[in-house]
Amino acid sequence: MTHTVCLLPGDGIGPEVTSAARQVIEASGVAIEWVLLPAGATALEFCGSVLPERTIAAIEGHGIALKGPITTPIGGGHGSVNVQLRKRLNLFAAVRPVRSLPGIKTRFENVELVIIRENTEGLYSGIENEIVEGVVQSLKIATEKACTRIARFAFDYAGSRGRRKITVFHKANILKMSDGLFLRCVRKVGKEYADRVACDELIIDNGCMQLVSDPTRFDVLLLENLYGDILSDLAAGLVGGLGVVPGANIGRTCAVFEAVHGSAPDIARKGIANPLACIMSGVMMLNFMGETVAADRIRNAYDAVLLEHNPEQLTPDIGGKGTTQSFTEAIIRAMQ
Repeated sequence: MTHTVCLLPGDGIGPEVTSAARQVIEASGVAIEWVLLPAGATALEFCGSVLPERTIAAIEGHGIALKGPITTPIGGGHGSVNVQLRKRLNLFAAVRPVRSLPGIKTRFENVELVIIRENTEGLYSGIENEIVEGVVQSLKIATEKACTRIARFAFDYAGSRGRRKITVFHKANILKMSDGLFLRCVRKVGKEYADRVACDELIIDNGCMQLVSDPTRFDVLLLENLYGDILSDLAAGLVGGLGVVPGANIGRTCAVFEAVHGSAPDIARKGIANPLACIMSGVMMLNFMGETVAADRIRNAYDAVLLEHNPEQLTPDIGGKGTTQSFTEAIIRAMQ
């Protein structure tokens, strides 16, 4: 079977890491027809838009995409392409697996958790205005529909993967209406799954303290949009950083898999970018597509390369002196 997958190379190191992921996926034996699509600063330069309509239409039509990192200007310029993609395609669930990897030494061992984040509401709704000069406000949006939808997604995800507990992080002690609604919806949905998946609750500041004290106590974390964004990056730091964790944004009809690190323009075109996060996101994509054998082959291969820890093969950010291509080729050899 040949799959059609949209490929958005993105900005900065995006073309390099997506090219590496493409090489590894093709070497796994999965037949894919790639549809290259513009997005980000490059798209703005050549298409006049950071997110051309043909890119949206193609992802809607084919239902699946692999995306490289895209630059978002700070404090001005165009809005986040990532946020636009999630809104336009209704990618309401962000999924971020975080696990300890062989050969990568960190403060903690045996971390194996998943962060699930509501992707469409909260402060990221982007509703802001200036009340008077020098005073602005941002509105945090929460709806029963979206809160219930992400809760059900999380419990379905946990149950289908044999995970036993969801912990919801919240600030409902202060934000009694918005976070209160989120928490009530999780509790209501959780009752339907009580025989399969346990659910507990932590105020987010306490939860953060416990997460960095002992992340192995957690299984699945469920959070609203802003909290999930912050906590997913924090959790990545527990296992080696954003260069070693994958990500996915999933909706009813579309899914976009992406390396969640930045576009790193300072090392673009130097050939030293770590492609692992994008390759891992490709593995998530293959599992989503039902290509589980190929996904396991790739995962076992990069685990083996990391465990071997040959500095000639690994990129500098994970203790090597190799290149993007040397790491990619090492993973491909390990699959043979």
